[in-house]
Amino acid sequence: MAHRPSPRFAVEAALQTLADVRGPGQVVVTNQGSARLWPRLSQHAGDFNYNPSTMGGAIALGLGVALAQPEREVVVVSGDGSLLMSLGTLVTVCASGATNITIILLENGIYEVTGGQRLPIAGEETDFVGLAKASGFATATRVTSLEDWQQRAATLMTAAGPRFIGLPVAPVQSDCLSDPSEPMSQQLARLRSLLDEPSVG
Repeated sequence: MAHRPSPRFAVEAALQTLADVRGPGQVVVTNQGSARLWPRLSQHAGDFNYNPSTMGGAIALGLGVALAQPEREVVVVSGDGSLLMSLGTLVTVCASGATNITIILLENGIYEVTGGQRLPIAGEETDFVGLAKASGFATATRVTSLEDWQQRAATLMTAAGPRFIGLPVAPVQSDCLSDPSEPMSQQLARLRSLLDEPSVG
């Protein structure tokens, strides 16, 4: 499936909008390029910047948290390249019955962290939102511009779940990719502490 490409906007602004609307008790799992940029925008107990060598693992990790804590909202930020490595997770999310999870897909058309190679897509762009709808996501939409995302973000994040939101973004600034990752042990300790607390939205 393909669709007509939308103009791409700055990924930093896209993620800043998410940081502005995220709830105090929400868990936000980032992956690959976004895992390097997100710490520049947010320092929250619920941030888990998952950046191992396994591309696409963030959705499965986020789903595990959502299933373990059904009263807490979980947001997973992944890239289109990572999702191509694990398309089956879309079906798994919907089959699980979890409604408290949002997948935000950063669509830049490249494998960002491995050198910027183009995705193996024939023609225009893969319709990831169409794939999400076919998989059973209750809410699946692709925003058309940064202004559209800024205006609709809060509403989309509280729509019927599970949710899938596609954002047509430009690649992150290359200097972000060299940022060191916080040790996983520290992130896990902080996240466990949050998950032990009652959910507040």
